[in-house]
Amino acid sequence: MEKEKITSVQMMFLLYPTVIATAILIVPGVTAHHAKQDMWISPLWASLAGFLAVYITVRLHRLYPKKTPIEYSVDIVGQFLGKLIGLIWLFFYFHVTGIVIREYGEFVVGNFLFRTPISVVMGSMVFVCAVAVRSGLNVLGQLAQLLVPFVIMLLMMIVILLLPDIDLRNMLPIMEKGVMPSIMGSVIPQGWFSECFLMAFLLPYVIDQHNGPKWGNMAVVFIALTLLMTNLVTLLVFGAITAHFVYPVMTIVRYISIADFLEHLEAVVMALWVVGVFLKISVFYYAIAVAMAKWLNLEHYQPLVFPVGWILLFMSIWATRDLMELTHFVATTGPFYLMFVQIILPWLLLLIAKWRKRAVSSSDAVLQEHGK
Repeated sequence: MEKEKITSVQMMFLLYPTVIATAILIVPGVTAHHAKQDMWISPLWASLAGFLAVYITVRLHRLYPKKTPIEYSVDIVGQFLGKLIGLIWLFFYFHVTGIVIREYGEFVVGNFLFRTPISVVMGSMVFVCAVAVRSGLNVLGQLAQLLVPFVIMLLMMIVILLLPDIDLRNMLPIMEKGVMPSIMGSVIPQGWFSECFLMAFLLPYVIDQHNGPKWGNMAVVFIALTLLMTNLVTLLVFGAITAHFVYPVMTIVRYISIADFLEHLEAVVMALWVVGVFLKISVFYYAIAVAMAKWLNLEHYQPLVFPVGWILLFMSIWATRDLMELTHFVATTGPFYLMFVQIILPWLLLLIAKWRKRAVSSSDAVLQEHGK
């Protein structure tokens, strides 16, 4: 299906914005509710979910190389259950991608384009992502390799400009109530880290597959360090009131004022958000198109790209009524929903696959004994 290939480094560049794009704006606020001044520690605990997702993905890939989850689920549990699990994954990624598109639309309309219909904002992003996805995985890999350093540069610029406003006393006392608050604060970011399972749709098309596990884990490391830095800087500027903001990073940028000249840098966050979300939606979009093609036993996924785009646009409108409902979902049931489909379900498939391999090996050994 996919003749174009990507390198393991490009795979890492695709995974990084898949998690970071929405997490940097939302995670600091929701983490602060539980972790308080220990919110900067929570991404480290949450990263364990990312490492687990990469581990499960790599183990399944080694058992079924060159196959996507839609294909090896049929090999593991049979035609009927395998197709059913594939359908669950398809609906899940349609739903989650619709939520991401709605988050993008709510943020842009709520902070910048106040009079623009949200359907226009979301529709334009879906169209651009559709063009990128239809161009092939190699194009997506090169785009990520080009744009992710730009995103990192913008993040570092924000951190440097905020240095005059930080107050180190805001992070004290560290672990005043023990380790539990930081662990409780890590539950919500774990949902974002579980999205590293999307690596399963990229690994079959990686040229240097022996380097895949290393760069998959490196993506988790870079994501954890970025969230740690974002949470820490937000805490050092806002302190205890961080939990009261929906988009703390957006609010914090308004504090930047250098010599009454360099200020009002909200456009920087806008640029960071648009570039990051474009890459995130594109990766989800690609996974959906490939998964649907595999599920329908089609040879190419390109004819499905634009129809999938229409469904995603309608899904983004249907997924939630407003920003308040969306934020409530993200801060409550969302992480468990994400982790069940992207960690628990693949883990169960891995257990069944290993059991079946072991059973086949045992039966082969018995047959060889009888043959002798």
